[in-house]
Amino acid sequence: MTDEIYRASTTAPVNIAVIKYWGKRDPKLNLPTNSSLSVTLSQSDLRTHTTASCSPSYPSFDSLLLNGSEQDVSGARTQACFRELRSLRRNLEGQDASLPKLSTLPLKIVSENNFPTAAGLASSAAGFAALVRAIANLYELPSSPTDLSRIARQGSGSACRSLFGGYVGWEQGKEVDGSDSVAFQVAPESHWPEMRAIILVVSAAKKGVSSTTGMQTTVATSSLFAARASDTVPKRMKQMQEAIQIKDFETFGKITMMDSNSFHATCLDTYPPIFYLNDVSRAAIKMVEAINAAAGRIIAAYTFDAGPNAVIYYLQENEAQVAGLFKAFMGEKDGWKGTRGDAIQASEEAFGKMKGEVGVAVDLLKEGVSRVILTGVGEGPVETKESLIDEKGQPISTSS
Repeated sequence: MTDEIYRASTTAPVNIAVIKYWGKRDPKLNLPTNSSLSVTLSQSDLRTHTTASCSPSYPSFDSLLLNGSEQDVSGARTQACFRELRSLRRNLEGQDASLPKLSTLPLKIVSENNFPTAAGLASSAAGFAALVRAIANLYELPSSPTDLSRIARQGSGSACRSLFGGYVGWEQGKEVDGSDSVAFQVAPESHWPEMRAIILVVSAAKKGVSSTTGMQTTVATSSLFAARASDTVPKRMKQMQEAIQIKDFETFGKITMMDSNSFHATCLDTYPPIFYLNDVSRAAIKMVEAINAAAGRIIAAYTFDAGPNAVIYYLQENEAQVAGLFKAFMGEKDGWKGTRGDAIQASEEAFGKMKGEVGVAVDLLKEGVSRVILTGVGEGPVETKESLIDEKGQPISTSS
């Protein structure tokens, strides 16, 4: 084998769950205690770009460079992904002796996020989805997104959902080996392309309690958790899938908000309690409630993952009433400039009418939100020719 540098690159999206994944029936395999459902967000706004490479000329160890910093790849999660993907490549090499033995070569991976890492913006989901998809492309594996979701899940549970675009479910599964705990597409982005989201970035700091630690503590101590997993979520999964199929935003929005509340209630019911939300998060909830009250129906829906950042879903037809209202008092924040933000008309009149009842919330949001991200439903991983590793095997930074 020559010292050729083999490379493949992909981008992968963030997904934000509307039915939350929380709790594991098997921490080692990342098997969830309940099914979940998410919206894949546009990669033009939130994505991980990853290049996977291998070569006989590389040092004899695997490496990962994330946003310019070396990462530890010795952990069980990353090793599980490497092991499964190498096994699939080894099978191909066993069937065709002419294939180069890429499975035996050290991996060099370079990855960049265009959003804050470990701040409650699903960076691990996009990261592991991109890592698995890039290596699968490097190895030229014939595996489907469903097959790869089983591998990505072992890196980060919600990463399995980032292997699809649109509206995506993750089946809890029942098998001990996790073979039936995979992601599936409820509907492609083309089915309901009008879905939009405004993300209020409350804090770009790393979370105080990691999702993994939080889940384990909740499962061990929360009395609300069992009922959520066994009764509440299964009903909501069915209702949410139906709402998406018939494009019923009011039902979509109501279930989204109720499930976010339920998830954070179990966090609060954990001992010691876990506080992912803060005063700024609660101010965002107040604003959404005011927007819906003014509209006389649900046109906006908040949801919060394991962090304080608010993700607010709405339909394009209601952009002025939702995003436009936030722009009326937060127009100076980073994120409004550009194609999406410039197209949104600030609803000064609507804001003026409700300002009295949401004054405290407005003050909290103006002070506590660092930036906004305007996005919408998007596609799954995309193979790209833009490599983060050059022909000599050296990292290339594309960050400005």
